[in-house]
Amino acid sequence: MNAEIQIQFPQPGQWQKFSMTAVYQDAEGYTRTDRYTQDDIPAEQAPAMSAVVAALVGLGEDWQAVHVWARLGKDVLTLAEDGAYTMIDAVSLTVEAVHAETKGRRIFTVYDYPEFIITDPGAVAFFKYFTKQNHE
Repeated sequence: MNAEIQIQFPQPGQWQKFSMTAVYQDAEGYTRTDRYTQDDIPAEQAPAMSAVVAALVGLGEDWQAVHVWARLGKDVLTLAEDGAYTMIDAVSLTVEAVHAETKGRRIFTVYDYPEFIITDPGAVAFFKYFTKQNHE
């Protein structure tokens, strides 16, 4: 399924205010976009949003996220002694950030910050909830 969640932070570094857009295909194959603010996030989904914010804090003080793209994919969970591995669902983040002093912009990916691969089941459930993958 082609789906993503975009999160915009209008005031870099202030994580409590954001707008979020879920882009996904509905049951008929049409692309849907649903928009939310921080006030629209159900309480049971708030911990997963916190996991995303925790990953963003890893950028440090010099860079502050302004736009985040979250996509669902697969990640390696374990590598067994026999060389076998297990694939699990994971949310990968791509982050556009602004530099605090120079105001320059840069894109950060999972290659820059491996913690941008979030394997927490709550984060995966959050993604599926807002892209309607759990209840179509």
